[in-house]
Amino acid sequence: MYNRCCIHSPLHSSGFLSSSWLPIPNLNVSIKNEKRERVVKASRDVTMNSKKVIFQVHRMSKYNKEEVLQKAEKDLAAVTNQYMSRLVKELQGTDFWKLRRAYSPGIQEYVEAATFCGFCKNGTLLTLDEINNTLLPLSDPSLQPLQINILDYLLGLADLTGELMRLAIGRISDGELEFAQKICRFARDIYRELTLVVPHMDDSHDMKTKMEIMLQSVMKIENGNVSNIENFIL
Repeated sequence: MYNRCCIHSPLHSSGFLSSSWLPIPNLNVSIKNEKRERVVKASRDVTMNSKKVIFQVHRMSKYNKEEVLQKAEKDLAAVTNQYMSRLVKELQGTDFWKLRRAYSPGIQEYVEAATFCGFCKNGTLLTLDEINNTLLPLSDPSLQPLQINILDYLLGLADLTGELMRLAIGRISDGELEFAQKICRFARDIYRELTLVVPHMDDSHDMKTKMEIMLQSVMKIENGNVSNIENFIL
């Protein structure tokens, strides 16, 4: 019986079967981790630059509304073309839902910025389909495109009410009472619609938490409007 340790083979001596040629068990895991890190980085860039769009909108007053919103729209387009495009390229053609936790924060902030800018310009709510349509040109037509799912869209809308609350308080301070009341109605409508949808959602833990904060924002807007009306009467 031969001692296996003493067997010499041209394949072994040539190094063809050396450890460097053998499959690495953790290679796929390493590749997935690297991809996840790139997705997280891209999501953070989307978050940071979407916040800049929101800050730009808050610079709006009754004297500079058109100018400020034009700048905000340009900033939002830059977020889409520079940062969302990077996220799309990382995720297109893959089971991107598996990495949702990695990119969801950036998507939510992007939805918040887009809907905030859209409301201030047009007075209406930007729909999920409208947002997803802006992402389609960023994708390779031969691959499955990244599309924002309904949960991330609704989570972004929940955050939107916080910005609407700050906007309403600012408009009241500037004497734009009609605009403040419009903001109040808009925020109230969003909250009312979500109270009908959220109880039927499967993965709604985050949404239920945000609904509590959302209600506080709506109440602050309403209280601000009521207080202003009372002061006006007095």
